Parts: sequence; C-alpha cells; structure tokens
Amino acid sequence: MRIAVDGMGGDLSPSSVVEGCVLALKEMDIHIVITGKKDLIEKELSKYQYDKSKIEIIDCNEIIDPNEHPVMAIRRKKDSSLNKALEEVKNKKADAVISAGSTGAFMAGSLFIVGRIKGIDRPALAPVMPGRNGSFMVIDCGANAECKPINLVQFATMGSIYFEHVLKIANPLVGLVNIGAEEEKGNELTKAAYKLLKEAPVNFAGNIEPRDIPTGDIQVLVCDGFVGNTILKMYEGVASNIFSLLKQEIMSSLKTKIGGLLLKSVFKNFKTKFDYKEYGGAAFLGVDGICIKAHGSSDGRAIKNAIRQAKLFYDNDIIGKIKNKIEESLDK
Repeated sequence: MRIAVDGMGGDLSPSSVVEGCVLALKEMDIHIVITGKKDLIEKELSKYQYDKSKIEIIDCNEIIDPNEHPVMAIRRKKDSSLNKALEEVKNKKADAVISAGSTGAFMAGSLFIVGRIKGIDRPALAPVMPGRNGSFMVIDCGANAECKPINLVQFATMGSIYFEHVLKIANPLVGLVNIGAEEEKGNELTKAAYKLLKEAPVNFAGNIEPRDIPTGDIQVLVCDGFVGNTILKMYEGVASNIFSLLKQEIMSSLKTKIGGLLLKSVFKNFKTKFDYKEYGGAAFLGVDGICIKAHGSSDGRAIKNAIRQAKLFYDNDIIGKIKNKIEESLDK
C-alpha cells in the first residue's frame, strides 16, 4: 500500500509527521510519500533509522494556512503540500492521503481533486470517539452545515459499513441525533430522515438524545454537520475540563496527592480512553479515495495511528463496499 502524507499540515509539522511516518514503517508493510518542503523533511528524517526505500519526498513550495479560505487556497496554491498529496490519490499513485492541516481545505480538496463516489450527494466527516461502553461515530461532523433527509440516510449507510468492517462491530446500531426519543420529535429534517432511515439498509435504533451519546451504546450517530461539529467540540471541551479539574483537585492537598499517586494507573488508563491520538483521525466518507483527517495538534503517535486507520480502510475495501451498497440502493 502506498500512502501520501501532507508533510506540512498540522501544528507540529513537519516533525510530528515525519516521526509518525517512521513509526508506521516499523509496524506496517507500506510505502509512504511525504509532500512538503524537501529540506525541512530531510532534516527531520535524518534523526531516524528507517528503510530509506520506503519513504520518498515530493518537494512543494507552498503551504495552506488554517486561516485561509479553504476553496480559494485549494484553487490558488496548486503547489501546496496538501494539493500534491491529494493529487497522488487522484492520479492513482497513492491509495490514501492523510493530513493534519486545515480541515476546510482538506474537505474542499478531497471533493475538487479526488472527487465523490457516484451516487453520494454529499461526503461526510466521520470521527470515531470514545464512549463508556465502546466507541461511536458521529457523521457528519462539519462537512455539511445544511442537509437533506437523503443525505442523512447516505451518512448512515457509509458509517455502518465503516464501523462494521474497520472497527469490527457486526450490524452496528444507527441513531438519529434528536431532541427527543419519540418519532415525532425534532425539526423537518429529522422527522423526514426518521421515516427514510426506518426503510434504509441499516440497523436503525431510532432517535438518540445528546445525553445518551457518551454511553457508546449506539455506534453510528447521524446528524447534519452543524449539529455534529457542535457535539464534537462540546465533547472535547468537557473531557478537557474534567481532566483539568481532576488534576486541580488532586494537587490541592497532601492527602489528595497521596491518593492521586495510588490511583495513577487508573487515571492513566482513563485518560488513554479519551485520547484522540489513539484514534488517529476522522475518515472523510463519500469521496472516491481514502482521505483521513488527523487532528491539528497530532503528535507522532497520532499520525502513526492515522496511517494505521488508512491501512485498515484499504485492507477492508471500504470504498468498494460503499460503492456496491449505493449501487444496490440506486437499482431499487
């Protein structure tokens, strides 16, 4: 498998990107193409021992800044590290692309350069998140602020395929994010989507209220991108604040410090469960190529796990399965 990695994307690039690529090579049988400023990437690579035949560099002179307008940046900066990485997939020179850079630019580039799967109206960003009883996916998480009911059905279909074949949960439950559990609750979008989801080829469990999301009992949570992005950022914010408050309380006295020391392994395991680095990134489902968006502050471990995620995506032929399922629905 050949993977293109945006070497200049992310807060800690190119050091974290290079570290992640080297770590991935030690665990996986892959070939990596890093796009970006060659001199900077070579400098970082010189710090490591690795099979030099497994990494190549595509030199680029431009970098897309997170504050730039996504569409304009993709159109104007043809020689950017992100554009070049996406072109590797478009031209079938790479099987996947990974970037920790601008989410907006990555989504725009995935659509304009790689293109959509035939039959998918709108691709969706689908991060996997930790829950009390298991992981769950929120789809869409920001690619589409406004949606039609059929879009949510397609999100549910793609999310179910990904969850079943990558995360190995057979027949995952699908829930429609709503303000109440009853079928008649919600706005016009959710009411119409509910009716369609009942007839869709997914294991639909009905509406799910936001307070029930963190349990992880429902594996695929479907919503428009406005709602999904709000869920994602609230979830991250709450987790961050819990850890900060917990640390503050532990350090407040000698007694609590001793207690904290005794429970150090418990806290460490708890924090690991809520660490985005363990999940690697969010798949951009619906485009005709494997596109994984890593967190902007990804370190080497997070980049490595994003690469692993791309490999699982490839090994399980998720795009092929999505295409087959969409074709089946169009034939009916």
